[in-house]
Amino acid sequence: MNLDHALTARENLFDEKHETACRLFNGFTEGQPNLVIDLYARTAVLYNYAKPVEAGQDNLEVAQQFLLNRLPWLSAIIVKDRFGLYDSMKQGRLMYGDKADRHIREHGVRYAVELTMNQDSSFYLDTRNLRRWIIDNLHGKQVLNTFAYTGSLGVAAYAGGAVRVIQTDLNRQFLNVAKTSYTLNGFPIRKPEFMIGDFWSLVNRLKRAGEQFDAVFLDPPFFAATKKGRVDLAHNSARLINKVRPLIRHGGYLVAINNALFVSGQAYLDTVQSVCADGHVSIEQFIPVPDDCVGYALDPPSPITDPAPFNHATKIIVLRIFHKR
Repeated sequence: MNLDHALTARENLFDEKHETACRLFNGFTEGQPNLVIDLYARTAVLYNYAKPVEAGQDNLEVAQQFLLNRLPWLSAIIVKDRFGLYDSMKQGRLMYGDKADRHIREHGVRYAVELTMNQDSSFYLDTRNLRRWIIDNLHGKQVLNTFAYTGSLGVAAYAGGAVRVIQTDLNRQFLNVAKTSYTLNGFPIRKPEFMIGDFWSLVNRLKRAGEQFDAVFLDPPFFAATKKGRVDLAHNSARLINKVRPLIRHGGYLVAINNALFVSGQAYLDTVQSVCADGHVSIEQFIPVPDDCVGYALDPPSPITDPAPFNHATKIIVLRIFHKR
């Protein structure tokens, strides 16, 4: 595992105030599949994928010492054990420092993070380029962010000048993090714009109300099921896309994301193209995952499934929606 090579490749991402967020090491492509390291401001988060957990201890100790030597400005290190026996191990333990950072800055926008709230770190680094696209393209637009989680895509929309952003999620705690991001940026918090509930029910509610948006974000979890319906990115991406199409104005955008590792890029593209077959949906563009998330290995291993024509298992596509007129 060449951590020195990994950090050297990413040095251009570091900012003077140390407020940025990026992936410092992707072990799956850079030589150590049991370890991933992310940076959130001055806090490093080490994800231990070893099973059993103890098998990754040596790598964790080497990585922690390396980071403290190479990045003396670090103020905290958190370790998350993917296969830990307890939730506290999976959600993360503070191994160095007194407290973790609570916000980061990206593209000039501030985002709240809660690094030990969940098994991930509450902020998805692989959608950084998408947030840039949102900032650049949705000025003056009305936006719906389904499966919002902590709301970063919706925050980016407001930062880009969107006039209305509806954030929906099943979990109130996650949307509270989004509200903190609003406060950090001075955005108004309008209670009706935060909708807590099941995706299927909320979409039906918006349809009954005659709502339409200029852009809808569809970034569902890999699998989730409620009494109202099931999300399964390996099998029903087309259904999800078709479910939200009526909520998009003629000529509007649908941003669809599929992060299923075992769904190849071509298989997902085939699914999207099947939706486009009626002539009322067209592919606008693919948005690549940032290079730091992909990794900088000179000779990367073959992926579990080929993401091409996308550059990563997180497959991001922007669609345009057209209605019969």
